[in-house]
Amino acid sequence: MRIVLGVGGGIAAYKVASLLRLFTEAGHHVTVIPTEAATRFVGTATWEALSGNPVSNSVFDDVHQVNHVRLGHEADLVVIAPATADLLAKAATGQAGDLLTNTLLMAHGPVLFAPAMHTEMWQHAATRANVETLRSRGAAVLEPATGRLTGSDSGPGRLPEPEVIFDAALALVQGESDYQLPLAGRTVTISAGGTREPLDPVRFLGNRSSGKQGVALAVAARNAGATVRLLAAHMEVPPPAGVEVVPVETALQLRKAALAAAADSDVVIMSAAVADFRPSEVSDTKIKKRDDSADPVITLVRNPDILHELVELRNSGGHAERQQLIVGFAAETGDSHGDVLAYAKAKLERKGCDLLVVNHVGADKVFGQDTNSVVILARSGSEPQEAAGTKTEVSAAIISRIGFELNHVSPRA
Repeated sequence: MRIVLGVGGGIAAYKVASLLRLFTEAGHHVTVIPTEAATRFVGTATWEALSGNPVSNSVFDDVHQVNHVRLGHEADLVVIAPATADLLAKAATGQAGDLLTNTLLMAHGPVLFAPAMHTEMWQHAATRANVETLRSRGAAVLEPATGRLTGSDSGPGRLPEPEVIFDAALALVQGESDYQLPLAGRTVTISAGGTREPLDPVRFLGNRSSGKQGVALAVAARNAGATVRLLAAHMEVPPPAGVEVVPVETALQLRKAALAAAADSDVVIMSAAVADFRPSEVSDTKIKKRDDSADPVITLVRNPDILHELVELRNSGGHAERQQLIVGFAAETGDSHGDVLAYAKAKLERKGCDLLVVNHVGADKVFGQDTNSVVILARSGSEPQEAAGTKTEVSAAIISRIGFELNHVSPRA
């Protein structure tokens, strides 16, 4: 396959060298066209050595070959990485000031943009409009990854990993111009964080959930093309851009929000850590500690089982017009009566959800950490699927499994 690899002028250009190697090692013929700014980050010698082909960014080199026309005509695929805000704007407005933008105007095959820029640039209305313009013309524009940026800040704007771009590029070619993200057109509701049950105006019963896994799931679902609604309980991380955020605090508030959101959702992912119990009474004033009074006794009552209620609503035909898939999370510990998976399988049977994502929790496991290790159990009885790595990587695996289930398995089977 003949690939044109356009390199924009951003710090992430150094990661594109790995993408180039993936293409060449897969046997593809790659012509690299860096912008002039890109050569200030990675020189042409690097691109020539890795591609085995001459590299230029000028329309006046090898004029006899008419490269500004020929390269776009001959390319089976054009990949732009990093696609900077400037390069997206030039592509959207049809500018042709250098060899790369000329090639984009002449491209007959599929075009994939992999954006990378600062968060504010990515979220700016002008950039979003340029992205929508390019997508409306048939180009595929990946969502940037979320994480540490050039400076000390973090957010959406990181270049997707080379392997992600490589896989998306091959999928785009295989599907030609009809390439679709796995959750395109789907609405996904995700709960995240930990609920807090008030005791009095200053105290509450809570848990250790940071919300990191739920946020990572929201990012993965958004990047897979879904319209995402995040039911956000207490979280130690900010919600991602590009998703609808519904703030909640208690289990009862989450129940109300989840039941309402499920009405128009194709997928509901209950990843929040929901309190099993709440105080039966909440004091209007701070509970005082006095030497002349007895220790307070706090009576707890059960919170509703939101996941089970969502399943019952779905199965009763409450959302009969859509084939809804429901995913639960189980944070489990083993004991003398059974291991983590034994408890998880019993929970899957009780809850009746389609998928159950299970992790082994402890004082130094899962909650608040950046990594996770899970097992995905399916009500259909298929083999358990393991996923481990960063919470971003685990989320990608979960969303990929959800996409498969939606396209291959009837949730009500």
